[in-house]
Amino acid sequence: MVASLVIGIIFLVAGLGLRYWINRRKFYRRSPMGAEGFSSYESSVFIKLIERVGKWIAYALIIFGLLSLWVYSREKKEKQQPEVKTEQSL
Repeated sequence: MVASLVIGIIFLVAGLGLRYWINRRKFYRRSPMGAEGFSSYESSVFIKLIERVGKWIAYALIIFGLLSLWVYSREKKEKQQPEVKTEQSL
């Protein structure tokens, strides 16, 4: 039960951190005119590809973290509900 909470928080923070880091790198790569500066064409293609894949990984981490937190909340609700016993008449 607590494992899903810890995993959810870790994955959520990791996903948000990865998105922040990618967007920060993209922001600081821009010139005052708004154009991105790369040393060569190959580095431009490679960096953009890596950033695109990194963003998809970040989305997956965020979704997995939110699902883990949802599972934790469902487990917590089930544990708090008292069990209702029903007796069958024979």
